[in-house]
Parts: sequence; C-alpha cells; structure tokens
Amino acid sequence: MLRLYKSLVRPNLEYCIQAWRPHLVKDIEMLEKVQRRATRMMVGNRDMTYERRLKYVGLTTLETRRERADLLEVYKILNGLEGVNEKDFFIRDNRKSRGHAFKLFKKRVRLDIAKYSFSNRICNVWNSLPKAVVDAPSVNAFKGGLDNYLKKTKG
Repeated sequence: MLRLYKSLVRPNLEYCIQAWRPHLVKDIEMLEKVQRRATRMMVGNRDMTYERRLKYVGLTTLETRRERADLLEVYKILNGLEGVNEKDFFIRDNRKSRGHAFKLFKKRVRLDIAKYSFSNRICNVWNSLPKAVVDAPSVNAFKGGLDNYLKKTKG
C-alpha cells in the first residue's frame, strides 16, 4: 500500500508545488487529509495517531515535503543549476549578519498574491538554515544536510 501511495497518489499532490503551493489552512488540511487516509488504510495503523503512523511508515507531512522542495529549488537557483536568473526571483541581503553568506532579502508586500509567492514565502526559512547546509558542494549533499536539519526541527 505504501508503494502504491508513493508512486500514484503523492506525485499528484506535489505536482508543480513551487508554483501553486496552498497558503490557506483549509487547503493545506485538505491535501494532508489524503495522506491521513492513505496511512490509515495501511495494515496495523488504524489505532495510531497521524504523527505516529507517519513515523511508523517512514513518511513526513506534506507541508514538510513542500518546504523541502522549495528549499531545494532555492539552492538550485542560487547556485546556477536551474537555468534561470537569480535576480528574477531573489535579492541578496548584503548586510553583515550571523549565519551563512546566501541570506535573502524579504520584500515588504501588501497583497496576498505577492506575500505567498515563491520568492517571498521561502526567505525566512532559507535564512534560518545553518551554514553547513547552505554551503553544500552538491545537490545531493544539500539534500542530505537539509533532511538532517528538517528531521531535527520538524521531527
């Protein structure tokens, strides 16, 4: 059942997530409800809470996966691996501060369409990453460091 979920259902829930990522709680809960139901259908998981079922099966919440995908996309853009111009999405924060050298400037916006856009919603999360994760030499090293960081912070 887990293999079917991972190969048939989850790709549909995560398709093009950087472009259309939901920000309303009702929409996030609706997507998460699909994964709740799938984990409940797996043998021996009916009596557990959702968090325990996720841990038992080895999955993370869809919100954490969306955040991971966004951070991976930022890494690729900032390191020139995506083929798009960094300046179209981000403004580097040139002030000397703690942390890593790839800090991003978050613009002040009034409208929800700008507030929840890819380049604005990811700034705080990206800026809070440790230097060891951001300075990774390759995409795979970044993924490994990011997974360890998310495991420590999100569970």
